[in-house]
Formats: sequence, C-alpha cells, structure tokens
Amino acid sequence: MTTYAVLSEGLEKRFGTVHALRGLDLAVPEGTVCGLLGRNGAGKTTAVRLLTTLIAPDAGTARVAGHDVRRAPRDVRRAIGVTGQSTSVDADLTGRENLRLFARLHRLGRATARARADVLLDHFGLGDAADRPARTYSGGMRRRLDLAASVLTKPRVLFLDEPTTGLDPASRGAIWDAVRELTEHGTTVLLTTQYLEEADQLADEVVLVDDGRAAVRGTPAQLKARLGAHAEVVVAEESALAGAAAVLARLTGGRPALDPARRSAAAVTTDPELTLPHLVRELDASGVPVVDAALRQPTLDEVFLHLTAGDGARTEAGEAAA
Repeated sequence: MTTYAVLSEGLEKRFGTVHALRGLDLAVPEGTVCGLLGRNGAGKTTAVRLLTTLIAPDAGTARVAGHDVRRAPRDVRRAIGVTGQSTSVDADLTGRENLRLFARLHRLGRATARARADVLLDHFGLGDAADRPARTYSGGMRRRLDLAASVLTKPRVLFLDEPTTGLDPASRGAIWDAVRELTEHGTTVLLTTQYLEEADQLADEVVLVDDGRAAVRGTPAQLKARLGAHAEVVVAEESALAGAAAVLARLTGGRPALDPARRSAAAVTTDPELTLPHLVRELDASGVPVVDAALRQPTLDEVFLHLTAGDGARTEAGEAAA
C-alpha cells in the first residue's frame, strides 16, 4: 500500500480577484521527488506556501507527513524543511553561526546544534568556509548553506521552491547531488523549478500545473512519450528528399517536414519499435543517399512547450482523464 508524504484534494486559493489555485490535487509517495512545473503564475509557489502552512487554503484538504495543514500546522512544520526562492541565511554571520542559529530556533539543544551544524557543513562541502561570513560566499555556496539549514532537523518532507535559480551549472549539479542523497535516505522532496533539465534529472514524477490545477502528470519518460521521438534524415542531394520523406512517412505514419536548404526531412513517431538501425536499413534499401540520420527523444523542455501552448495542457488533461 502506497503511503503519501503529501496528499491534497481540491485545494483552492484566491488573492482578491486572482484565482491562484482551482482545485489542485497532489499525491506524492514517501521517499520520492515530485517536480511541479508550470508557467509563471500557474500556482506552483502558492501550492508550496499552502502546504508549508504559510497561508491557509480557501477550500480543499491537504496532509503533509500525515498531518492536516489546517488542523495541525505545528505538526506539519516540525516534519518539514523549506528552501524558498530567496536565500534565508544572514550575510553577516558565518556559515557555522548561521546553522547553529537555525538549529537553536528549531529548539535543538546547544550541544546538538553545534554537532549538527558541523556535520552538515562538511556534508555540503562548506567545511573550509565555515568560519567566513556568508556575504563572502558565492551564490552556489549560499544555496548549499540554505539547503543545509533546511535539513537540520532531518525533515520527512523537503520543499524546494526554485532552489537553483541563477546558479552556474557546477553549483546546480552540487545541489542536485545533495537532493539525490537526501531521497536515498528517505526524505520526500517537492520541487518547483524553471529548469526543465532539473526536473528531468531529479523527479520521479512531474506534475504540470496549469491555471491552478494539476493538468498533466507522469514520469519524465511518460511525458516525453506523449510527444514522440524526432526522426531526421539529411540526404546528399536535394533530389533525394522525396525518397527520404517516403521512407519516413511509411515508418512513422506521419507527414514529414522538408527543409530543402538543409536537404533534410523530419517526422515525429510514437512507435517505440522504431530504432535508428531500422531507419538506416530502410533508407539504404530504398536507395536514399544519406549524409546523416538521427532519432532522438524530445527534451522535457519541448514537452513543456508543447503542453503549455495555448490550451495544450487542458486538452492533454482531458485526454488523460478519458
């Protein structure tokens, strides 16, 4: 039986005339990473603020780590950690002083606070900078310190609201490694992000939030499969385009797009049996002179753009429910 670390049904939230959430349903199994994706204003941050008890829902129910966010907000807070969009560390305090301060605010004893701070500083690669003021830290170091502060109490559920915004690739990778290690030790993570690669790398399930609702959900692989693989052939001479297009049409069942300037033909396929060797063999058997051939899966960025184009998310949601 699946145990859910985060479970919400019909969450609603208004801010004046703005309807931020319109019945958001979430079900995040324990020990997994759930990625919340969506355009700006879709309701992701509002959902995080509700689930972390910073604001109250207007309607609907939500349980986090087994506690009702309305009836037992203190129990929810004791069970969670939060890293928001803005760093929460004090720039004038050292890294060590920051963690000890947060530990004391969590009502850890003085000795426990010291020990826990020292362990986390080393764990997050900040040991050498532990006694420097946080204002001297790079952006990536501050975010790692922020994340360390969020896990001082070994939370059952960790909320990460766009934790790597503005970081360079190396710093982003360090945060990813830290998140993976936390989930390996049983922490459940709810992640909102603008980096689609981040969700692709970390999330066990992705939920696309559109207009305050969970419009589409699935593993990254499942969402990519909806869009289909992209097959492209570049031929040696423009006169061979028709032959390449005929092969692609037969294998994919679609109408290939032609680019005479590049001497290329491209089509989308949802056939999992189509492989690059098969494509190349069929082109060779048809006598098509090929310069290059490729068959690649779509990126999560492409899936996101496809599903959020116009009413795409709502259409997909309807299809999923059918």
